[in-house]
Amino acid sequence: MARRQNKFVKRGEVLEIQIEDYAFGGKGIGRLNSEDGQFVIFVPNTLPGQYVKAQVKKLSKTYAECKLLEVLKRSEDEVEIPYQEIPGAPYIKLPIEKQHAYKKQSTLELFKRIGKVQDIESLFDEFISSPGTFHYRNKMEYAFSAIGYNHELKTDVDEFTLGFKKRGTWWCGDDLKQDSGLFDKQVEDKLKLIKVYCKDTGLAPWHGPKKEGFFRYLVVRKSYKTDQLLFNLVTTSHDLSEFDLQKFAEFLVSHFGDRLAGLLHTTNDETGDRTIATTGAVKLIYGEDKIVEELLDLHFEISIKSFFQTNPKSAEKLYTKVIEYALERKETIDNSIVLDLFCGTGTIGQILASKSENAQIVGVDIVESAIVNARKNAERNGIEGVKFHTADVGKFLKEHPKYIGKIGTIILDPARAGIAPKTLSKIIDLNAQRMVYVSCNPATQARDVEQLAHAGYTIKKLSLVDQFPHTAHIETVVLLEQADIN
Repeated sequence: MARRQNKFVKRGEVLEIQIEDYAFGGKGIGRLNSEDGQFVIFVPNTLPGQYVKAQVKKLSKTYAECKLLEVLKRSEDEVEIPYQEIPGAPYIKLPIEKQHAYKKQSTLELFKRIGKVQDIESLFDEFISSPGTFHYRNKMEYAFSAIGYNHELKTDVDEFTLGFKKRGTWWCGDDLKQDSGLFDKQVEDKLKLIKVYCKDTGLAPWHGPKKEGFFRYLVVRKSYKTDQLLFNLVTTSHDLSEFDLQKFAEFLVSHFGDRLAGLLHTTNDETGDRTIATTGAVKLIYGEDKIVEELLDLHFEISIKSFFQTNPKSAEKLYTKVIEYALERKETIDNSIVLDLFCGTGTIGQILASKSENAQIVGVDIVESAIVNARKNAERNGIEGVKFHTADVGKFLKEHPKYIGKIGTIILDPARAGIAPKTLSKIIDLNAQRMVYVSCNPATQARDVEQLAHAGYTIKKLSLVDQFPHTAHIETVVLLEQADIN
């Protein structure tokens, strides 16, 4: 018999527990007390005041990490909303001001605990809210499933569904029957009609456990500049000859008219649960294969695969803050090199180049397609003061020692994992006077800030940007300078 790790719970056990506190990343905190002491329960996507059902997934001697199964009782802070609740917006019933308060408090505590920045409150600049609290997303992925959830019986059933996965499951779908408040209202109100159209063909939706079926995903992108929509229907190749893609395009035109920019079809025969297969083909069925979006007066072409900020209106606020920090000491920009690392499609570098006549900006990213898009976008926008390179950040810095001593400012915008320690050491060796570090994961950013502090960089300012209302996510912008800069 396996030895129990603690005297409170065991792995796989289902608990009903009161949530008392809130930790960074949307983890609600509950506690179990007994004569043996206190045991902490972390449940993601929960709030103080809620009473929830959760399943234990990870254990240690002093705490357990659980998966949320169901909210049994709401917090008194939550309010009614006119939208269908979905797993991707766990805090949609919490007033936005309270969401902001939780995000600010937990993020600053993170910098104290992980980054060892005890005076972080005095360095705090501002909390930037999203211009749109609802209907702010420009992309959504809806999943087909052969297994649905019956909310009355509280069990999964065999049925054709189109919407999102039920919270806590990978095999069970939950129909989206009305606007979720996150994406485009017209699309989501009509999603049930798209479901009926697909169901009436007689072709099967994807069955997760059996790994078979025809319909897999419907992905939709939206341009806030043009209000147009780009659809991508993802299916397996099995029975494809029985589905009329042109007729489906006509159906979409009948409901969305001139808003329909294009329809693509993607073949995905892989068993993994991803929208775009590594081996699948993408074919244009109707209209255009891309849409155009605008950020701070610059235009960007977005394909179905392109990475682009999910909340473009909030992204404008984010980039404005980045540029503000970068240009705060103009002497470190003019007639020197600005290194834009992990640059993606080059948005920050292009905006900075458009705001500073004398800056020499070098963008680096390992994803070749992103760099190709960056160059095209720069050409489209008539921006000449920026060069883009496809390379691993660490190797690029080693191969270009000519930049050492000539870099005034470095802009960092890494993925959620943060910056690898060896790469960060190479960045430090460049001896830039200032860094503007943008992060979608403050936990890894706080970790990196501690290493930068050991190298002589101190935080001058910190701002938070709410890119994703009703979720636990928060974006941070940190300005760092060498301690001896005048």
